[in-house]
Amino acid sequence: MRTLMLLAGALCAASGLTGQAKKTLTLDAGLVNASGNSDFMSANLGEKATWEKNKWSVAQNAKVLYGETGGTRTTESYDAGVRVARAVSPRIGVYVFAAYQRDPFAGLASRWSGGPGLTWGLVQSARDTLGLEGAITLQSERTTAPLERSFAATRTAALFKHSFASAASFTQSLEWIANLETSTDYRLNSETALVAPLSSKIGLRLSYVIRFDNQPEPTFKKTDRILTAGIQVAL
Repeated sequence: MRTLMLLAGALCAASGLTGQAKKTLTLDAGLVNASGNSDFMSANLGEKATWEKNKWSVAQNAKVLYGETGGTRTTESYDAGVRVARAVSPRIGVYVFAAYQRDPFAGLASRWSGGPGLTWGLVQSARDTLGLEGAITLQSERTTAPLERSFAATRTAALFKHSFASAASFTQSLEWIANLETSTDYRLNSETALVAPLSSKIGLRLSYVIRFDNQPEPTFKKTDRILTAGIQVAL
């Protein structure tokens, strides 16, 4: 319930900022090769929208991965989130976020998370940026067992981006979520991505995602790996 209230608050704040803001929309579609709790080749769809106005920004994202083989579902996962941020100085900012995840092939029926956090622009040059983030979050999970649990956690993240002279870019993100009640219950998420432009609006995108859960549900594996190659369209 508390996480849902955070989500509602983030959505209300976002609706008040997006009226006259600068808007961007990015769409992704690609072929996926995954290993871990699911071994398959399939397709995925994703989108990310951002609004910027003065020192405020809003980001919303969603990703769907679904596949069937011979009429039988072989993979299914959904990710969505919204984030409202405000710059306090050129390097420091504050934000509040809410996120939803569903991945039954990893034993997760649903996960709601959200909370406030701080950002720090450690490196801000013409071609290289490195940002650090920290947050206190509320996590509400329901497994496929089913089992429900809620707990407080910390979120620590880093994002590096390098822009090449050809307008191509390389990004590396790393996220660590740690349960404050159980020290052995933590998750690590990593994404390595390369974007090569074909035109001013269209580019090729290659990404490799690693999701590690140190305390997975019984019978499930700790690590999932997802390799995606596809097209990215900026609107």
